[in-house]
Amino acid sequence: MPELPDITVYVERLAPRLVGATLTRLRLISPFFLRTVSPPWQSVQGEAFTAIARLGKRIVFSLTGDRHLVVHLMRLGRLQWGSAAKAPGRKVLLASFEVGPDALHVIEIGPKKRASLHLVGNSAELEAFRPTGVDPLEATLEAFAAAIRRENHTLKRTLTDQRLISGIGNAYSDEILHAARLSPVALSSRVSDEQIAALHIATREVLTSWTARLRAEVGEGFPTKVTAFREGMAVHGRFRQPCPVCGTSVERIVYADRETNYCARCQTGGRRLADRALSRLLGEDWPKTLDELEAVGR
Repeated sequence: MPELPDITVYVERLAPRLVGATLTRLRLISPFFLRTVSPPWQSVQGEAFTAIARLGKRIVFSLTGDRHLVVHLMRLGRLQWGSAAKAPGRKVLLASFEVGPDALHVIEIGPKKRASLHLVGNSAELEAFRPTGVDPLEATLEAFAAAIRRENHTLKRTLTDQRLISGIGNAYSDEILHAARLSPVALSSRVSDEQIAALHIATREVLTSWTARLRAEVGEGFPTKVTAFREGMAVHGRFRQPCPVCGTSVERIVYADRETNYCARCQTGGRRLADRALSRLLGEDWPKTLDELEAVGR
């Protein structure tokens, strides 16, 4: 899922291409992409883009007439900039925002179409889409700590809960927790003030550094490789690869169709977190620590 760094770079590269340009045609391909009926979607055609902004994981396209297009890419949605005459295939294309000969194409890879477009009639209605969670780059330590402790969940879940903290998903939460040297399953109600301070610093540093990396990678072009698995990540997507800090093999916890990656030596004091499927299968033979795992290997 595109997260704060990806969405930020999308917005930065869209603004010079769209602001001031006229939306000559809104081409809707998937009937499930548009989630609103009023105002009618045809009403935005002929209006000019006035601003592009990020709201959590959403992108807001503001137009004259106080109209706003709110796009949520969800997990597999992506944006492509190209020719209006050469759109992606209908199997993946959800919609195209055409501006003369150019167009912004919204695509989604996969059979489950979860990405969404809401057409909002005025700025007051737009506020309903503003995340309730604090912005991790703007929140003070006090506001960040209050958000972390508002509900009692694992730190992994807390960081990815948009009601608490906005803009962070599965990938960057792994990176943040590794940078803060905190367990993904530590309970938010039990972390100390010092640990929250470390988490606050790690959150800002990971998000700002990766945003800078993505900017440099894209240059003046448009993002074409938006992915949750990037070269240079410390733990996310690096199961069984060495931790860049201590060299220990990266571990994972699998739940449904998602996984959490972490370093047992750096984050959990050498304790391996139980993988629901494999640990149940092995029962008492499941190595619970790195020492036990090494003994099995020997």
